[in-house]
Amino acid sequence: MADKDDTLVDSDQEEGAAPKVVDNAWCLKVPEFKKGDMKHPLVEESSFRTMFPKYREKYLNSCWPLVKKKLDELGIKAELDLMEGTMTVTTTRKTWDPYAIIKARDIIQLLQRSVPFEHAVRVLNEGITHEVIKISSFVNSKEKFAKRRQRLIGSNGTVLKALELLTDCYVLIQGTTVAAIGPYKGVANVMDVVKKTMKNIHPAYLLKCLMIKRELSKDPNLKGQDWSRFLPQLKSKTVPRKKPKKIRKKKPYTPFPPEPTERKVDKLLAEGKYFIDKEEREKQKKQKRKYPEDQQTQPGARRKERRAKPFIPPQEPKYEPTKFQQNTDVDVQNLKKKVKRAK
Repeated sequence: MADKDDTLVDSDQEEGAAPKVVDNAWCLKVPEFKKGDMKHPLVEESSFRTMFPKYREKYLNSCWPLVKKKLDELGIKAELDLMEGTMTVTTTRKTWDPYAIIKARDIIQLLQRSVPFEHAVRVLNEGITHEVIKISSFVNSKEKFAKRRQRLIGSNGTVLKALELLTDCYVLIQGTTVAAIGPYKGVANVMDVVKKTMKNIHPAYLLKCLMIKRELSKDPNLKGQDWSRFLPQLKSKTVPRKKPKKIRKKKPYTPFPPEPTERKVDKLLAEGKYFIDKEEREKQKKQKRKYPEDQQTQPGARRKERRAKPFIPPQEPKYEPTKFQQNTDVDVQNLKKKVKRAK
């Protein structure tokens, strides 16, 4: 959507002349600060220091000569302390740009956030800014944070690459922060996309809006008009939650603790049976202590049975002789035949 407050009065004009109005403030070129514009050196020394994690030590040690060479051109002194894990930038008598110390501070902050040196040095260029957005504060749940962070990256980094192409910015997601380096308008668009994505708006709709705005800005007839009719309308959908099967009614809140449960003694005292039943209970205890005659004889009899058990012979099985079946029926005719054959 076109910005209504893009008009700006140009200050670089002759005195007494009518003020010149600039239609688009983003296109206004800021005059470059050149060497020699500051005639006197800085009175006070300014310095900034930042710490870096242990895993960045090897990379910073390798690229630090390039950082020192780049900052020496602006008259800024850079120091790397591997023992304490700090980076320090300080102004010197040779500093010819008073704003250079702020840019040097931005460089060491980006290097500390795992931004490569080639992209961090772009902050020194005119019209290039950076922003570090903390995305962990948007969501309380770790699971939601991980899902929305992955949604911002996309599969194989496709969403991040599309965002870089549409905004002309370098975007790096590291841990719980997002670092963006690029032109002012592009960084503002990246911040808007990141914040809305972490608030549960899919980045596909936001990228589509950026593409439509990019095409509409090329049409001079639509300049200064409202672009909301061309953009997709995003409506938040509230999904109804599943109702539980058992609904528990909440008890009214009381600042006092719950009353203690009654004991058996308290119940007997309240009914008036405690002292009446006390005598009966004592009688039962006395009876349990005294064994009856049959119970007194039982332990001795059991002991005798246990001792006599090894001496009791086991029962032997009774012997039963086997009975053979004798066949008394004799065939006389067959017997005679056998005798004849034998003769």
